[in-house]
Amino acid sequence: MTKKKSTTSLAQQSVGIRLSSHEKTCSERMAHLLTSIERLEKKVDTLSDSVSKGKGIVAVLVFLGSIAAAAIGFFNYKWNFTTKVLLLI
Repeated sequence: MTKKKSTTSLAQQSVGIRLSSHEKTCSERMAHLLTSIERLEKKVDTLSDSVSKGKGIVAVLVFLGSIAAAAIGFFNYKWNFTTKVLLLI
């Protein structure tokens, strides 16, 4: 029996080696991208939590401000009313 000659040439082998090194480089890049995306997702989650807390604090401050404004308005009206009554007497 005769041996079959290898049909793959040296050029084809070098292309295969270059392709496998390219795939290795790409897989490292993809792994880096995935870790970066995971870190960004964590940051987005923490930022959305912070924004939600901030919205709650702003709502509380607006509520307290409206109560303070109502109290000032009430006492200002009451003071003006009593001074007018006193002026009439």
